[in-house]
Amino acid sequence: MMQTRQPAVLLLADGNVFHGCSFGKTGTATGEICFNTGMTGYQEVFTDPSYTGQILIMNNVHIGNYGVKDADVESDSIKIRGLIARNLEEQFSRLQAKGDLNQYLVSNNIVAIEGIDTRALVAHIRTKGAMNCIISTEILDIDALKAELAKVPDMDGLELASTISTETEYELGDPNAALKVAVLDYGVKKHILECLVSRGAHVRVHPAKTSVSRLKEFNPSGYFISNGPGDPAAMPYAVDTLKEILKENKPVFGICLGHQLLALANGIPTFKMHHGHRGLNHPVKNIITGQCEITTQNHGFGVDPEAVRNHPNVEVTHVNLNDSSIEGIRLKDCNAFSVQYHPESTPGPHDSRYLFDNFVSMMRES
Repeated sequence: MMQTRQPAVLLLADGNVFHGCSFGKTGTATGEICFNTGMTGYQEVFTDPSYTGQILIMNNVHIGNYGVKDADVESDSIKIRGLIARNLEEQFSRLQAKGDLNQYLVSNNIVAIEGIDTRALVAHIRTKGAMNCIISTEILDIDALKAELAKVPDMDGLELASTISTETEYELGDPNAALKVAVLDYGVKKHILECLVSRGAHVRVHPAKTSVSRLKEFNPSGYFISNGPGDPAAMPYAVDTLKEILKENKPVFGICLGHQLLALANGIPTFKMHHGHRGLNHPVKNIITGQCEITTQNHGFGVDPEAVRNHPNVEVTHVNLNDSSIEGIRLKDCNAFSVQYHPESTPGPHDSRYLFDNFVSMMRES
């Protein structure tokens, strides 16, 4: 617990108010509230672009207990808008750490609140569903906070991917590699790119609204459709691009938002989930092999299960064992597949990294 206990307030859109203490940057933050059940990997979680626009609850009792490290990031900055925690640990135990979490949040302009009963708060969100919220260490008047919160747009219908995509193309890996992957960046994580490069691929990462003609100039062996934030149904530009890509019949691999976009490109609707899946211990069954994987997840939208199962050209490959939601699909008439979860698994177990091997094998065979 911080020695200087400056008061902070958390207000939910349903009117519930929680009082705690400030850490991180002094100020006010707004966004959709969500929770992550993982007990480790907080730095990777905070820097995941898929969390853009969200206030995050970390459900573990302690946060900051192993400090921060330069290598443990998924992007160049923290992407969450605010943080809710039970107890901030000022003393970290990892020798490799370069600093403490509180200063890391300050340097990234992240407002945070501690002293909250996060387990009770998570139980409330699981019951009532995701909603907007506001954290403030400078506005303590509840009516004033309500007025500010009323200005925050809902995540449903919000297009965010193009706002955090790379502005310029860049390349990774050996330029002379036999395999070339064109990545559409809707908020791609660094370790996804590393999983491709480590398997011998030369990767070129493209801005979200790159034209198909520009993608073809790279002459890729396959296409990767990345994860990212926001509502996939608000991205018709991405759906149209993917439809054109699929006509080439080159291997296509999508993760998370990329999974939802592949569904939309085949006429399958997506929907806003009650409270989403975020954590590193979600059980998923691979229907093709019959095996179970423990997966890392971070998504607030899903693919319509009835529409998937009734689609003549789409096969379900993975299902969530907690709620039977669709976790993976593949197309029957072309080399395209996707998963809702994160097989790069940073943080999390590496049960699902075989999917990158499958993608590489598809490119070599084609």
